[in-house]
Amino acid sequence: MPAPRVLVVLGHPRTDSLCGAIAAEYARGARAAGAEVELLALGETVFDVASRDPATLRWQGPDQDLERDVHAAVASLRRADHVVLVFPQWWGTYPALLKGFVDRVFLAQLAFRHRGAGLGWDRLLTGRTARVVMTMDSPVWWDRLRYRSAAVHSLVHATLGFCGIRTVGVTRFARVRTSSEATRRRWLATAAALGRSDARRRVRTGARGRARASGTGDRATARR
Repeated sequence: MPAPRVLVVLGHPRTDSLCGAIAAEYARGARAAGAEVELLALGETVFDVASRDPATLRWQGPDQDLERDVHAAVASLRRADHVVLVFPQWWGTYPALLKGFVDRVFLAQLAFRHRGAGLGWDRLLTGRTARVVMTMDSPVWWDRLRYRSAAVHSLVHATLGFCGIRTVGVTRFARVRTSSEATRRRWLATAAALGRSDARRRVRTGARGRARASGTGDRATARR
């Protein structure tokens, strides 16, 4: 059975951040479990996060006139069996860099396709799985009650689920600002363990075509 392909997307602009360390540990754990892992640090990519050319919002094939890093990210997404989004909660959601990645890479005709003039659509990334990993200064209850889990709902339902990607878990590392070194070390160990367990799950479920798909990922989402 081929090794599962895992794409870890670092949505923090800096690789030397806590999110950067978490992404690296997740990748290390997934590799230890036999996965083929690509770590995409968005802060090291160059692309316009707010392209004003409508032609760039629809996939037209590998010869399309897009920035090199957008083409590379599209290829990485298409190869991946499992996608991991690691980012900090900023202003209740996530950094503009990650939003720009979604806008420029999850393209119509690549990630989804509308059915005529009706409300239906095809989820073109069905069979893939995902994990959302978010750091935040506030406690979890504040994110849920005050922010209504805006970042999580936006990604799990309106982005990943809309395109057919089933979210297998949501992990929040909370109260970062007041956390101790010992706590952060535990978080890094947790990230590595999640990488191992998610990779092993992909091995058990097999290739994308055999994985159980879900329209929104509602039932599969869990906080760990």
